[in-house]
Amino acid sequence: MNKMAFLVYSDLVGPMNELIRPQARKVLPVISIVTFLGFLDTHLLIPVMALYASELGASVGIVGLIIGLYSIVNAPANIFVGRMVDRFGYRLPLIIGLIGDAAGMFLYSLCRFPVHLALVRIFHGITGGMVGPSTMSAISYQGDETRQGRAMAVYGISLAAATLVGYGLSGFIAHRLGYEVVFYVGAGLLIGGVILSLFLPGNRRQEPVEIRRPLGEGWQEVAGLFRRRGLIGPYCAIFAQYFTFGGVVTLLPLHIKSLGMEAAHVGILLATFAVTFIILQMPVGTLSDRAGRLGPTAAGLVVGIVALVLMPSVTAFPWLVVVMALYGVAYGMIFPSISAMVADQTSPAERGMATGIFHALLTAGVAVGAPVMGWVGGVLGVQSGIILSAVIMVLALVVALIVRKGV
Repeated sequence: MNKMAFLVYSDLVGPMNELIRPQARKVLPVISIVTFLGFLDTHLLIPVMALYASELGASVGIVGLIIGLYSIVNAPANIFVGRMVDRFGYRLPLIIGLIGDAAGMFLYSLCRFPVHLALVRIFHGITGGMVGPSTMSAISYQGDETRQGRAMAVYGISLAAATLVGYGLSGFIAHRLGYEVVFYVGAGLLIGGVILSLFLPGNRRQEPVEIRRPLGEGWQEVAGLFRRRGLIGPYCAIFAQYFTFGGVVTLLPLHIKSLGMEAAHVGILLATFAVTFIILQMPVGTLSDRAGRLGPTAAGLVVGIVALVLMPSVTAFPWLVVVMALYGVAYGMIFPSISAMVADQTSPAERGMATGIFHALLTAGVAVGAPVMGWVGGVLGVQSGIILSAVIMVLALVVALIVRKGV
């Protein structure tokens, strides 16, 4: 956004933000719960999807394809839905996405052959792509330029909590009651999210009156957002962040197994990571509001690099817990800062698309990082693979430091 446009926009929005703040205190908790429920289904599926596909008769290669189909369709869906959010507001796409996700969770229980599961994964990936940009946009509308870090910290807490609860709850339910119950529970919780979403205000009341362009126009803005100097840093950082996470969740279990430990140890390490991530969100979000976004982002990337380099050299479980906590610190510092950066560098009229790109890169990071680093680990060794996954964080750090100088 050029400086003149930003000043005009600030003059329009400034007085309105004073009206939004009291409402934000009521709306923000609802949005955070909806965000938690909207992402919980994905994390409920991760621990059981490969096993479920195998039980339906899928070969190892087909299992990988079925798992990857979600990300393949989800990434472009996020960008497309981001444009819808700019056109129609966040509430309608959010409700449609949650209903679609609930239907998808139920349809999983009806699958009898791998091809059925593949089709449901495609459907679920599309509807899941409606939730990310809608919820992130909804959160961003609740804060002004001095509070975006704290607002995005709430968002990060919701995402991390969905990861933590989803992984643990899924394994417990599947072991005790079977896969179908996992799907039913996920569908029921999503319906609860739909009901809560009905009480959310439409964001049209929270942005200046403007002329809305037809939905088919403005796709060139996607390229423009990718090129915008203030967005290059956060976009590179979110991709790097989740690329390394894809590598870690692929290679860490193999590293743990080589040390003679079990799956339960992997669960504890991932839980440590998620809890640390949650704890740091609000303090770092507040810090980024007061001290700027670059400092916490750069520090988080450095801490992440250190954690990844240390991870394969540690053999004692207590020290592995410390390293995973350090990795969680990195994520806790990066996420609220770069999320707020996206809001800082966009107007409400384009924020849906900007957050759609953000979520598409998040999804793509995991989707690319897991197979690439898995291949690297297979060729060079698991320990080398974990260390080399830090390279992309180094690149993101360099990009963030370079581009922010010109913002």
